[in-house]
Amino acid sequence: MTCTSKLTGAVALMAGLLGSAAFAQTTGTVAFLMPDQASTRYEEHDFPGFQAEMTRLCPDCTVIYQNANADVALQQQQFNSVITQGATVIVLDPVDSSAAASLVSLAQAQGIKVIAYDRPIPGKTADYYVSFDNQGIGKAIAQSLVDKLKADGVPAGAGVLQINGSPTDAAAGLIRDGIDEALDASGYVTLAEFDTPDWAPPKAQEWASGQITRFGADIIGVVAANDGTGGGAIAAFKAAGVDPVPPVTGNDATIAALQLIIAGDQYNTISKPSEIVAAAAANIAVQFLNGETPAAEMTLYDTPSQLFVPAVVTRDNLKAEIIDKGINTAAELCVDRYAAGCAELGIE
Repeated sequence: MTCTSKLTGAVALMAGLLGSAAFAQTTGTVAFLMPDQASTRYEEHDFPGFQAEMTRLCPDCTVIYQNANADVALQQQQFNSVITQGATVIVLDPVDSSAAASLVSLAQAQGIKVIAYDRPIPGKTADYYVSFDNQGIGKAIAQSLVDKLKADGVPAGAGVLQINGSPTDAAAGLIRDGIDEALDASGYVTLAEFDTPDWAPPKAQEWASGQITRFGADIIGVVAANDGTGGGAIAAFKAAGVDPVPPVTGNDATIAALQLIIAGDQYNTISKPSEIVAAAAANIAVQFLNGETPAAEMTLYDTPSQLFVPAVVTRDNLKAEIIDKGINTAAELCVDRYAAGCAELGIE
């Protein structure tokens, strides 16, 4: 389907920073294929940001959007479909990073450019890769937790749980590597570790529940790879009657996670407005349509790449990073039981 969205403030900002793709009298069809609906980010942020920047750069272009709902076979069908519909550039966030290698080969054999988005495709060199720095994200959220534990006087040798993302997602592997880097140097012990199938919060919650039964009060923190898995862990602690919940990390700065931070139930998240990466992907797509070779700041998995560095958000800087920067509003966050926490943080 083809959808439209209003240009967000974040994309407007990045338009000025990215603007190497000139306003050209270009036409063409670009596909934007996302992996799942376990996170709301793709419908709420990634695609609207991509569509808005494509509209700005190439108003005569056609954009096709599809979401595979965590189904590898469905994404294969969608990939084939957009080729049939004439897509000459495909932005692909793969359900399965390994399986996506064959999709890249299929497209490139027909002269179609593939931009790996968010999740890399290690098995085949795409034409470009654009994402946040996933390994840096993993290290940042884990180090933030480690710093808190040390500031709270938690002694070395205490134990944490580690909840990783999907085992079929190469980006999850990079986040895990960053987490390992921080934890290995921390003096704290990883009591148990879990790779969450499809990034599904209920699966993270079920696993965390079992570890709470197993380790009890020995769990002094949880490094979760994203807000969904972190939220699952928090739900498990609450269901077990644990109060207060030990500090839990996250990543994505979803509204639900920001509210949990406001309430004091989640320790941190990563503010990474997906519109920024989406706008970069659109900029690169238009350069490909124009027959240009986009510049790359680095190479990852032999693929020209552009990575963005996001910010860690805790209660201490949530107002500055989220509210003051216009990423979310007080009206969105400070509802019902979160109003009191907002008042504590000076969010009005």
